[in-house]
Amino acid sequence: MDYSPKVMEHFANPRNVGELADANGIGEVGNAKCGDIMRMYLKIENGIIEDVSFKTFGCGAAIATSSMATELIKGKPIEDALKLTNRAVVEALDGLPPVKIHCSVLAEQAVKAAISDYYRRQGIDPTPIVGEQCENCDCENCH
Repeated sequence: MDYSPKVMEHFANPRNVGELADANGIGEVGNAKCGDIMRMYLKIENGIIEDVSFKTFGCGAAIATSSMATELIKGKPIEDALKLTNRAVVEALDGLPPVKIHCSVLAEQAVKAAISDYYRRQGIDPTPIVGEQCENCDCENCH
């Protein structure tokens, strides 16, 4: 399988790895077909993602997409993070093989799941803001 140098770099040296002790938004998503599981940790202050980290169990592409997603949203307003798409993650990594696109979908969903958790912790229904969330990435809407 051909991976771009940027995918290989984010796999070999992932950014923002580990648990975030003071996270106020945590989201976990998984794909039953491939076994990938991503957990995203957010520290949000005044509507800005001050810090972000992840723990991913999965293939190299899953780790690389998690790493890139954290880089793309760190320091950004929640509104910008909600606009993160799997396509943006793929483009930032200079492409992914077609069979690995689902990893970028998981990264997008993990960010949205963590933002949803943040809103729930604030006593706010996240659905009107974030949209409906899949419990796992195994539905037609996700692909």
